[in-house]
Amino acid sequence: MPNALGHTWSMDFMSDKLHNNIRFRTFNVIDDYNREILGIDIGTSMPSLRVIRYLDQLAEWHGYPKLIRVDNGSDFTSSIFTDWASAHGIYIDYIQPGCPYQNAYIERFNRSYRNEILDCYLFNDLNEVSQLTEEWITVYNTERPHDSLNDMTPAEYRQVA
Repeated sequence: MPNALGHTWSMDFMSDKLHNNIRFRTFNVIDDYNREILGIDIGTSMPSLRVIRYLDQLAEWHGYPKLIRVDNGSDFTSSIFTDWASAHGIYIDYIQPGCPYQNAYIERFNRSYRNEILDCYLFNDLNEVSQLTEEWITVYNTERPHDSLNDMTPAEYRQVA
C-alpha cells in the first residue's frame, strides 16, 4: 500500500454493452492510497491517445502520480503510453500476466462497479452510462466507508492524509 496520496494510481479497462448491443469500454482510475475513484472515462473506443488525454485531465486536478499499476495489455504497452509516462516521470508497474491479484485495488473496485452499476441497468446510450456512473462515483467517494480505511470514505481519508 502506498504511504502517500497521489503516489500510486491503478487503472484498468472494463467492457459492457448498451441495450442495442453496441459495445463500450470504461477506463477506470483510482488512487491506491485512499481508494478514491479519480475518474471513469466511457466510450466505444479507447485508443492510447484518448487514454493519455484523460490521464492528463486527471493530473490537472490531482497531479501526476509517481507510479501507475496496470496489466500488460496492448493499451498500456504501446509506445504512445510508455513515452507519455516517461515524459511525466511516471514509473509503470506492470503486473505479471494472469495475476490480477497483483492489482488488487482496481480489481476490487471493478467488481463493485460491475455489481452496482454495469450489471444493474440496461443502458440506452453512453450519456446514461456516464450520468449513472458519475452519480455512483460521488456516493462511492463521499458516502461509503471502507473497512480498509478505518471506516472512513475515500474523501474523508484524503482529508487526514
